[in-house]
Amino acid sequence: MSAARKTVAPSGAEVTIEPPRFDRPEIEIRASSRRTKTGTAHWSGSRIIVLIPASLRGRGRQDFVDELVERLLVQRPQSTGNDASLEERAGVLAELYNDGVKPSSVRWVSNQRHRWASCSPATREIRISTRLQHCPEWVIDAVLVHELAHLHESDHSARFYEIADRHPRQAESALFLDGYALGLGLTMERADVDKVVSP
Repeated sequence: MSAARKTVAPSGAEVTIEPPRFDRPEIEIRASSRRTKTGTAHWSGSRIIVLIPASLRGRGRQDFVDELVERLLVQRPQSTGNDASLEERAGVLAELYNDGVKPSSVRWVSNQRHRWASCSPATREIRISTRLQHCPEWVIDAVLVHELAHLHESDHSARFYEIADRHPRQAESALFLDGYALGLGLTMERADVDKVVSP
């Protein structure tokens, strides 16, 4: 894992960037002498910004930051909690990683017992399990890119993985989801493409 980076902001605050970890996103810690006792944390895109007093040092500082971050992660509103937000997000990811090829629809579903997501290439529909709403945003993004790649390749071919793996944390997401499934006591299927059955 890469080390934290330290800089000084124009305001004079010491800024530390902690890289994303398995269980939390990138953290930007701003230590300011203007703060004496209180600290706060908020979301800025997919990064968490933590504001703390500059007087905090050592283990006490890390514990203080960790507590603020954990509290925010637990209380976080799900920005992707509705279908419109999810579809908008998929559109952005399609432009970034899928050559601009977009699905006809993307929605959350609660009836997928053994799959994190599924795609129907014939209708270009993507469905994402509501279980993923509690996962980090980068995991949801990786799953969406995986399903978007099926709009090009319906099977898990080398060409499919060439597209899906454009998301930089695809392998890390798969590892996260294996652990998540284990924690939920679920056995997940690898098949995520719905085939068209001829009458």
